[in-house]
Amino acid sequence: MIIEQIVGNVADVAASGRHIEKVYLSSDDLVKRIQRVTTDHGHEIGIRLRDPKDLSDGDILYMNERNMIVVSVTNDDLLVLRPSTMKQMGEIAHQLGNRHLPAQFEGEEMLVQYDYLVEELLQQLEIPYSREERKVKKAFRHIGHHHG
Repeated sequence: MIIEQIVGNVADVAASGRHIEKVYLSSDDLVKRIQRVTTDHGHEIGIRLRDPKDLSDGDILYMNERNMIVVSVTNDDLLVLRPSTMKQMGEIAHQLGNRHLPAQFEGEEMLVQYDYLVEELLQQLEIPYSREERKVKKAFRHIGHHHG
């Protein structure tokens, strides 16, 4: 089976008694438009998306009256930052930007993929953080640019 487009997302579509089969992907795999994956039931699927869109947790790859095949993102090793002042937020945002590290935000938390150098920096700047295994909804996207 070749999947060329996303049917929807389980957050928006009721499963209505359908059997759900899952494809487990790391957040890094969410940006790949072409890949071969295996469901938790052992079915091999090719993904070749026509639209240049990243996959997200809960995306429905296939659906009929009885079955759904759904993307489930595996946990990432994350640093969860909780700056307590605007100064701390500015300092860490500037430092992470200089390193071109992608970040995501959930509520008042900033999420970055674990890096021991970033952890050392957080300790030096005395910014509150924790290291957690957590599922992210979308890929960490590197923004390409050049310094001119």
